[in-house]
Amino acid sequence: MNTKAVNWIILIVLALTWGSSFILMKRGMDVFSSDEVAALRIFIAFLFLSPLIFRHVKMPLLKHWKGFIGMGVLGNFIPAFLFTKAETGISSSLTGMLNSLTPLFTLLLGVLLFKTKTRLINAIGIMIGFVGAIGLLTVGKSEDMDNNMLFGLYVVLATVCYALSVNIIKKSLGDVNSVTATVWAMLFIGPLAGLYLFAFTDFTNKLNSHPLAYTSLGYVCILAIFGTALSVIVFNVLIRNTNALFASSVTYLIPVVAMGWGVFDGEDVQLYHFMWIALILLGVYLVNKKTGPELVDLPELESPELPSGDK
Repeated sequence: MNTKAVNWIILIVLALTWGSSFILMKRGMDVFSSDEVAALRIFIAFLFLSPLIFRHVKMPLLKHWKGFIGMGVLGNFIPAFLFTKAETGISSSLTGMLNSLTPLFTLLLGVLLFKTKTRLINAIGIMIGFVGAIGLLTVGKSEDMDNNMLFGLYVVLATVCYALSVNIIKKSLGDVNSVTATVWAMLFIGPLAGLYLFAFTDFTNKLNSHPLAYTSLGYVCILAIFGTALSVIVFNVLIRNTNALFASSVTYLIPVVAMGWGVFDGEDVQLYHFMWIALILLGVYLVNKKTGPELVDLPELESPELPSGDK
């Protein structure tokens, strides 16, 4: 099987896995709070990967510490809390739909912070995608709009974090093995998540007293192992084999999977949702176009300090 076919298979598997993440978060929050589910997700992923620490954590790699922290905090830790917080106010299907903004922010932040070259058609795609996102948040009853806007903002912030992480991985960790990078990233954030979970939440009491606690914990374990630990490794392979924009285009299929689970779970998925998500995906398609005139470079300004520390 050729490399291109393998990359597409990886993309589809990731979409199915991450598209199912939103309903797994929802099932986890049947018992646990949004913060507890987020911390559990990170801590369980860390425990799952911990046997690999002795093989992959080598001192010479410590020079990449800023990249590892950027990957861990921006690509995993912060989004985990933002997504679960969002699902306390909006449906899991709407959360999955809004996640498709990631490629748009990947290009926008790549241009602004990482000097990524872009084309006019890509810039048009960003604008179209944002119009679709605004429209998506307005779907439903008028009294729900404020709720959609507030909790939808958490998803938007999460996609900004993802976009930063994708660019950091491509720029700063391109020469680091994907498993090694993931283990390092989890090494920085896993213990922090565990400390928060056991010292500052009511997780243990709920686990011992709620009749459905272990069922919800099982859903979070699936989310952590497949949706975080293994998927992050595979995603890093995809980034290294292709480019940041192709890899982030996994969000083409994520909203489709998320909507499917939403319908199955009885969530309110309307025709207008499909219309606006189609507009977002059109924007994502245009963002990935490689033809057309390049935009004229803006005058170079003093470069800000990047999250990765590499300029």
